[in-house]
Amino acid sequence: MASVGVHVVVSGRVQGVWYRQSCQERARASGVAGWVRNRPDGTVEAVLEGERPAVDALLAWMADGPPSAVVDGLEVGDRPPAGATSFEVR
Repeated sequence: MASVGVHVVVSGRVQGVWYRQSCQERARASGVAGWVRNRPDGTVEAVLEGERPAVDALLAWMADGPPSAVVDGLEVGDRPPAGATSFEVR
C-alpha cells in the first residue's frame, strides 16, 4: 500500500492537555511517522505519513484528542510524503 502524507492544524483547547504526547503515542502504535508541535496561536500542527488506513485512524483520534482536550476543528491538507521514519514531538 502506498504511503500518503497530510498536514493538520488542530484548533480548540489543545495545548497544555497532553495532546502532543498522546498523539505521538497513537502515531507510533499505528505505524504513522511525522511530527506534532504547538503553534504560537494556540493551535497544534502536525504532519502525518503512512498507509491511508493508519493515517485516517489517527486523524479520527485527533478530532477528539485526549480526555482533557476540546477540539473545535481540524484543517487537513494533502502533501507529498517526505519519507519520515519516526514520529516526534517538536
